[in-house]
Amino acid sequence: MTTGRRGGLVVAAVGLAVRLAVVAWAAGTIPAAADGTYYDTLAARLAEGRGYTWLWPDGAVTYAAHYPVGYPAMVALGYAVFGATPVVAMVLNALFGAAAGVAAWSLVAKASSPRLALAAGLAVALHPALVPYTAALMTEGVTTSLLVVAAALAAHARDADKPLRWLALTGLVMGVATLVRPQSLVLAPVLGWLATARERRSALGVAERSDATGGKRLRRGVLGAAVVSLTTLAVCAPWTARNCSRMERCALVSVNGGWNLAIGTQTDTGGWHELAVPEACKNVFQEAAKDECFGREAKKEILRHPGAWLARAPAKLRVTFDYFGAAPWYLHTANAERFPYGAKVALGAIETLAARLLLAAALVTLFRMRVADGGVPGQRARMSCWTSPWVRKGLAAVGLIACVLVPGTVGYLALAAAILALGWRALERAPLVVPLTAAVILTTALTHAVFFGAGRYGLVVVPFVAALAFVRPRNERPTRQT
Repeated sequence: MTTGRRGGLVVAAVGLAVRLAVVAWAAGTIPAAADGTYYDTLAARLAEGRGYTWLWPDGAVTYAAHYPVGYPAMVALGYAVFGATPVVAMVLNALFGAAAGVAAWSLVAKASSPRLALAAGLAVALHPALVPYTAALMTEGVTTSLLVVAAALAAHARDADKPLRWLALTGLVMGVATLVRPQSLVLAPVLGWLATARERRSALGVAERSDATGGKRLRRGVLGAAVVSLTTLAVCAPWTARNCSRMERCALVSVNGGWNLAIGTQTDTGGWHELAVPEACKNVFQEAAKDECFGREAKKEILRHPGAWLARAPAKLRVTFDYFGAAPWYLHTANAERFPYGAKVALGAIETLAARLLLAAALVTLFRMRVADGGVPGQRARMSCWTSPWVRKGLAAVGLIACVLVPGTVGYLALAAAILALGWRALERAPLVVPLTAAVILTTALTHAVFFGAGRYGLVVVPFVAALAFVRPRNERPTRQT
């Protein structure tokens, strides 16, 4: 067995072992809580053959689509075989979490030494923000794992002579991720583009001439984005058709965008806020119609007071990136005796320390990263003011200071900005995890600035930042041309 493969197996074994230990600790004592109670109920109904429906207290049964179907559907498969108990869902979470560690190892193995790749995989496999969340019947952990797996597949597509198969697999995983969390869709074209729009080298290692192949790279990028996006949509299509038929309104996955937008216009903290039902929607009861009404009224409110809505964005970002705290919150909510407030505070402190250290290490990676020459003998990379190394180093330095002195949001946004400051040509050549980390941070920030934030929504950035912390591109030092 090769050393590389052995590293992946080590990461898989460690990641699965620690998560199964969490499952053993939580079994019988940590029930479904918060949104997890709905996922658990919907999964049980699916497993019993009752469809994706909801039983109301008066005995009425209605079709449902408020919560995305992906996670309950996966849990339902386990419930159908092993019985409807939260432990089944926790084991499913453990498998996905272990896969995320292996995917992170694979991403970094293409960009660093085997030792650093192993360290990256173990950082994700053992991350204190991710491991304890195994006990939560929630979507964010599974979404995070699916995105890292999709990124690893896209990296394989990037290195393949015939990438179509890898692109299709990337789209397949992104389709499942979109069914679990619809916002994932925005990353599908990004992955496809990054997997294909880059310089190709000949067998002698000579890069394409940019003046002759810029159009080819553009066409490849568009084609890659299209393949991944269309495959993603094809995976979702049967469920979309179901919604059109059963919900009296077509929806790609779920009908909760209007609710979330309305909450985003009302929240005072930036986080979830119990929705004050608009007067126009009080007599609308059908699930999809009510969501549509909430969305319509929210848009009216935004247009009436755009400044007030925009002013809420910083608070939404702070509750998303400053402190994740998903596992401490969930475990304490589910069983305060089993996981008391003191344990919640201690775990929150541990995960915050780990997250800040890995964020700082990722910022150091960007600070030290060298941008190679243009790739064609005799051609120097063209730099603008924005792509000057001093701009990137300055942004990374700001982020490093922020890791210590101010809430984490500044650090994550500085990391994304420092990555973009590498410039497009450098990002094309960089390991895929580099530009993708910026994409995940920025799409997460934009999504929750529009709607509302929560620490659990920020979890998706954790494995990408952790992996980036160990990236040391083998060809980062420019080669002198004579």
